[in-house]
Amino acid sequence: MNKNRQLKEAKVSEIKEKLEKAQSVILSDYQGLTVEEDTELRQKLRASGVEYKVYKNKLVTLAAKELGLEGITEFLEGPVSIAFGYEDVTVPARILSDFAKTHKKIELKAGIVQGDIYDAEKVKQLAAIPPKEVLIAKLLGSFKAPLSNLAYVLNAIKEDKENQAAE
Repeated sequence: MNKNRQLKEAKVSEIKEKLEKAQSVILSDYQGLTVEEDTELRQKLRASGVEYKVYKNKLVTLAAKELGLEGITEFLEGPVSIAFGYEDVTVPARILSDFAKTHKKIELKAGIVQGDIYDAEKVKQLAAIPPKEVLIAKLLGSFKAPLSNLAYVLNAIKEDKENQAAE
């Protein structure tokens, strides 16, 4: 087997491994970004634990087909970058979407979230979901409000009984 084929097979297995391991995978068109803009985007993604790569579309297509993700191959045309999110499924979509608001050259194309194929519109909806920390804070706040109200009512009853006993 020639060396070129071995290198391609190694890349395909690397891509397969990343696709299997990632909680979410976001594809975007990055054509037209300057080196500075691309560096800025990569730094933001890296700081959030997101891996950002550019592979040959043919190699990604081969890896996707081997994993049964053929639906993603229609989005692999032209220059495509891939963001692999390994923890919070919303992080890659949110960072890319926020970046696209100020840099019109980047465009969300599609995604894979826990094995499901998302089109660009669903990826944008995913990006709109607040971070996990915000959702947890909201949940805890919703637990706290009824407890605070209960404590207020119980305190009012106690004060009312103390006032009646004092009279």
